[in-house]
Amino acid sequence: MSLRAFFAKQSPHEGEDCFSKTRNDISLTMKILSIDHVQIAMPAGGEESARAFYINVLGFTEIPKPAELAKRGGVWFRSENVQLHLGIEQDFHPARKAHPAFIVDNLDSIIANVKDAGYETDTTQPALGNYKRAHVFDPFGNRIELMERL
Repeated sequence: MSLRAFFAKQSPHEGEDCFSKTRNDISLTMKILSIDHVQIAMPAGGEESARAFYINVLGFTEIPKPAELAKRGGVWFRSENVQLHLGIEQDFHPARKAHPAFIVDNLDSIIANVKDAGYETDTTQPALGNYKRAHVFDPFGNRIELMERL
């Protein structure tokens, strides 16, 4: 069965398919509805350091990993509707450029918590649109952007 035939069967509307033509190309159209979680890497054995930072400093709560995935190490967190997963990477290198960006409600207070706990911060970021921004770095050196609506 061709991809076109397969996706034509997937359409909820009779006579429509999930393909659209642009110029001479045929492309699959779909909607990304939301982000379920963001995963960043950490070194093996860093779970307690992750908990100290993400729970005690940033205010996340830990959520249990499914038993089968817990065997791999790492730790999962939640804050409101945001899930952050930290997974073990054997040849770990911190993400100093790539990063998640979290919307927060009291950026100055969070930055103070991060500094008081001894973690690296970068508060030189210019506003972006209607957001005040800063970068913080987790215990492993991963960059995390925090944004507060002005």
